[in-house]
Amino acid sequence: MPCGVRAGVERQGRGAPPQGACQMILTITAHLDYALAAPADMLLQIEAAPMPGQTLLEAGIGLSPVDHFARVRGEDGIGDRIWLAVADRLTCDYRSVVRIDRATPPLASLAAVPLHRLPGEAVGYLMASRYCPADEFQSFVAAEFGTYDGGAKVAAMRDWIERAFTYVPGASTAQTTALDTFVQRQGICRDYAHVLITLARAAAIPARIASVYAPGVTPMDFHAVAEVYLDGGWHLADATGMASAEAMAIIGVGRDAADVSLLTSYGPAEMLVQKVTVAILVSG
Repeated sequence: MPCGVRAGVERQGRGAPPQGACQMILTITAHLDYALAAPADMLLQIEAAPMPGQTLLEAGIGLSPVDHFARVRGEDGIGDRIWLAVADRLTCDYRSVVRIDRATPPLASLAAVPLHRLPGEAVGYLMASRYCPADEFQSFVAAEFGTYDGGAKVAAMRDWIERAFTYVPGASTAQTTALDTFVQRQGICRDYAHVLITLARAAAIPARIASVYAPGVTPMDFHAVAEVYLDGGWHLADATGMASAEAMAIIGVGRDAADVSLLTSYGPAEMLVQKVTVAILVSG
């Protein structure tokens, strides 16, 4: 019997869109099928988050029978993770309709926030993390992007990565860090995001990863982008150039990919099927 089904909801983001916002409605589906060698606990995070800038108009998730189902909050209180106890097989079908109405000012127009004025929520995102060894990039950032400030610096980093790197599915593994990707100059969306996050942190600009749904991603799948703290708020930036901020539905955020994994299994699991579709229903 399906677990955790929700439908016909409208959560957060109500009222008039913020000034400068471009409203868009996305339809999203995700299908997962995993086989387990033995019973295991699993942590699932695939639902678009109800939050300012995006509203869930419809949402539902259906799961194969599980022994346990419990929701816990995601990093920074954004979105939910779901604890599951699974015997031998997990299938999951998720569907949502999401209205996006976040303000998306040009990245280059945003000012940096003086470090002593950063809020507590942003301070931790200045630090190096498992996949983002920012301390090792300070000299490179100073030499390559030292003439830029604030959002203009992040935009220059984003554009440099898009030009210098090649998107190659299968080029990286779960152990690949931003330093590995920087040397190899190839990877997938999470690798691009890790490099941009690392460069921004090396420039003393708070940066975190965001897992998102977005139309136009090729191949279509869950997508990962950077989010930087500028001008008193968080702003999305995609170094692959495939997705724009006004068309992203955020799932969750964190220090790096370890915090936003769509599925973490505490036991061997084999992916049989993973399929995502994202389409624009309304744009205007």
